[in-house]
Amino acid sequence: MTLLDVDSGILCSGTVNYTTKEDAFATGLAFVRPDGKVIMQGDNTTRLSQGNDRSVRISSQAQYNGGLFILDLDKAPWGCGVWPAFWTLGAGKWPDTGEIDIIEGVHDNEHNQVTFHTAPGCMLNPNTTFTGTVAQLGGQSNTQCDGLINDNSGCAIIEWSRASYGPFFDSLGGGVFAMKWDDAGIAVWSFYRQAIPMDITQGSPDPSKWGAPVAALSPDDCNISQYFSNHSIVFDITFCGDWAGNSYASTNCPGTCAERLMDPSNFVNATWIINNLKVYRKQTLSGTVEAGAILSTSWSATGVAFAMLGAIFTWLT
Repeated sequence: MTLLDVDSGILCSGTVNYTTKEDAFATGLAFVRPDGKVIMQGDNTTRLSQGNDRSVRISSQAQYNGGLFILDLDKAPWGCGVWPAFWTLGAGKWPDTGEIDIIEGVHDNEHNQVTFHTAPGCMLNPNTTFTGTVAQLGGQSNTQCDGLINDNSGCAIIEWSRASYGPFFDSLGGGVFAMKWDDAGIAVWSFYRQAIPMDITQGSPDPSKWGAPVAALSPDDCNISQYFSNHSIVFDITFCGDWAGNSYASTNCPGTCAERLMDPSNFVNATWIINNLKVYRKQTLSGTVEAGAILSTSWSATGVAFAMLGAIFTWLT
């Protein structure tokens, strides 16, 4: 989710109007169901002759310099002309404090794309252990995470699994995305519903037991604390724009992206259905064994309560 101009709030050159919190709740673009699930969606009822569809974008008031971020969702947005993202964004001038795109895709894509955007100098090491595929640029793996070159593309890793994005992900009941950010680097995992590790569902996550991540950024080639700081959590749904708009003609989607926006029924799947979002911090545990003292680490919850949607997230318009 390339942020072109942080200060003015211009995002991705998308054909979209982000609503205020009050308008979002009044018009049904955001609400909390009786079962506690949070719904955020693009406008799928208002017919426009031309112009910008209404949608939502929220950013956490809290800022983070590391942690374990775990999102459990039943549904992520998808569809022709739709460009959703779940990401974290550093404060200040973009991309000096970094951006981490955890869930991102366009149209009916079947594979999630994880992307890192940074100031010049951060490199993605393709020999780091991860299961995804480094995105290509000009027939070569693009390992430069510099967000100011290559059309702001950053360095991206495409997940191998069809169960990571789009209609197939939704048909499996959604799943969990996790992002770990610590001194060992930044890593992202995804699990469809039936594959979610038990330690996550029990509230005691242990990434060391999850196997190889789908994407990872090693500190050997990118000083994590130098390139990533003071991040807020962001959810949004954009229409058309730099990625979904420019790639529209190369898909099997009908007509043009601008024409697609005129019929709200095209966006019935442009919806987030979120069960919970939990943020954990690393803590060191001490103990003893016969040979002497030992140290280990675990992750303790700091918590993000979506039921308090208006209190802990800022609505960006």
